[in-house]
This record gives sequence, structure tokens and C-alpha cells, in this order.
Amino acid sequence: MMKLIKTTDAVGHILCHDITQIIPDKVKDAVFRKGHIVREEDIPVLLSVGKEHLYVWERTEGMLHEDEAAEILLRACLNDNMSHSLPKEGKIELFAETDGVFLIDREKLMEINSLGEMMIASRHGDTPVKKGDKLAGMRVIPLVIEHEKMKPVEETASPIFRIAEYKRKKFGLIVTGSEVKKGLIDDGFTPVIEAKLAEFGAEVTMRELSGDDTETIRSAIIRMADAGAEGVICTGGMSVDPDDRTPGAIKSTGARIVTYGAPVLPGAMLMLAYLERDGGEVPVMGIPGCAMFSKRTVLDLILPRIIADIPVGRKDIAVMGEGGLCLGCSICSFPDCGFGKAHG
Repeated sequence: MMKLIKTTDAVGHILCHDITQIIPDKVKDAVFRKGHIVREEDIPVLLSVGKEHLYVWERTEGMLHEDEAAEILLRACLNDNMSHSLPKEGKIELFAETDGVFLIDREKLMEINSLGEMMIASRHGDTPVKKGDKLAGMRVIPLVIEHEKMKPVEETASPIFRIAEYKRKKFGLIVTGSEVKKGLIDDGFTPVIEAKLAEFGAEVTMRELSGDDTETIRSAIIRMADAGAEGVICTGGMSVDPDDRTPGAIKSTGARIVTYGAPVLPGAMLMLAYLERDGGEVPVMGIPGCAMFSKRTVLDLILPRIIADIPVGRKDIAVMGEGGLCLGCSICSFPDCGFGKAHG
């Protein structure tokens, strides 16, 4: 409830309006914002700007100040490898403290944002973030809110947000194509793959020019997995032409095939499989030729998840259709664009 009280009696009360200080040709700004809880040291400042009376919210049992409510929202969001700002005008922001892939419990986020009188806004999930990146902002809408309305948020069992750190660092690279193996053309794939892996702290530790022989490609995959590669990337030979052998070679390893094909352009001919090794699984990717000459492709959407050791299933691939069309902008702004921003 709003009421008018003497400024000298205002300690502990919540301001209902901004308090502005005006000094001609120098200052015109709010010295205290709406929602500020008046402290003892604030009284002289308030009196100095001519405020002998203030409109304040009278504290009521069962009601929370916006900052207190924002702290409850924060507890539902904050996870390892994250930091946060102090409440300011009822808003708290969340930041990444490590590089990784930002993951969201979308169902829980939707539930909280459907409660009314409160909100959490975040960047897109399933996307790479770097240390220092802003992840989310949250606040309640009114200046004060019933504590009862915050109970569903307090009951959130686990944080809405998570950062999956990059883990898989060592990759094997198999460059297909007899023309490359024979030295008739330069290997254009290796520098591209090395640069993309480096974005996420990973590297090529084994490399082979396999030609187009199915058995040679298959053997190279097996050999690299046995030698400790944490992922294997096969480049080229992914289309339906008779001499494109990479999909068959990957299948012949006995790997569990997740998909041959993805609703992403460029990159529809992606193959993703998992080869069982030592109680775990080594991801094996067949990457189409577009990755060599297109700036951003399906590889840019899949690779961060693979390096962060996030299992990728058929549904994860299927939902890429929304946002899976790269517009080929003359100035590429990825990842700050719609490409790959699927809604799972």
C-alpha cells in the first residue's frame, strides 16, 4: 500500500517514485530509483534535494520487494560456471564464467514465464558461449509481489540453465577423395576443420588422406578410435554419387547411426554416428563438401555439442529445420543471427 510519510521516518521503506536531483547546467538525474529501500545514510541526501516527505510502499506481511523476488528467480537459474549481477531496479543478469554450450530446460522456463508478474529472458539455448557472455536477465514486473506467487519458482528442483564445458579435445580427420590422395588437388578441408575445432579448444591429432576406398576409410575410422581419438571427422564423399563411399564406410564400422541427412542448408548431407569404444562412444561425423567453401554450415551447429560431449539424437537434428537455413548474408554475423536457432 502506498502512503506519504516524513522523510526522517522513511528508513526501511520502499520508494514509490524516482527522486531526481537538478543542478542547473550540471546534473539532472535520479539519485534514488523507484523501488530503492531507504537507508539511514540516505536521509540527508533526500533532505538536501528538498524531499521532506516521501511516497513509500508500506511493508506488508507476505509481500516481497522486487529485489527479493528477483533473488528467488536467480536461485532457479544459477548453475555452476555462472556469475550474476547485484539486483538493480529489481533486475538481475546472469553471465558465463567459462566457454561451453548454453543449455536450457525450456519446459521449466516456459512454466515460470507463464506464471505472470515475473519474467526470465535468455539468449538462445544449444549455442556456444564464451566466458563473460551475458546469458539471461530476470525480474518481477511489479514493485512488490505476493510471496505466494513465487512459491512455484522456489520449488524448481534444478537450475533452468546449464553450461556444458568443452571436453573432447583430440580428433581424427579423414580426408577422402582419390584426387587429394594422389596430390592432383590441394587438401582444402584440413585447414577449415582445424580452424573450426580451434574455436572450441580442440585439435586434429591424427590425419589420413584415405582416397575413395570404402575399406580404407573404414579402417582409418577404427584405427583412430582405437588410438584414442575422441571424435572422428570424415570429409567429403557424402552425396549419392556412386563413387561417394563415406556413408557406407561409416556404416560398415558397426557404429550406431543417428542420421544420414539433416534439415540444414548448407549441410543437408551430414552423417552422424557413434562408435562404441571402451565403455563409451566416439562420435563419427561425415561432413559434406559444402563445409570447405561455405562460411557456416551444419558443422558449426553440430561441432560445439560434440566437443562439449552433449549426446545428439534424431530429435536434436530434426528440430534444426527451424532456423536451419543460412541466408548467406554478404557480411556474416554468425552466431548473432537466426542460423541454427532451433526451438527444441
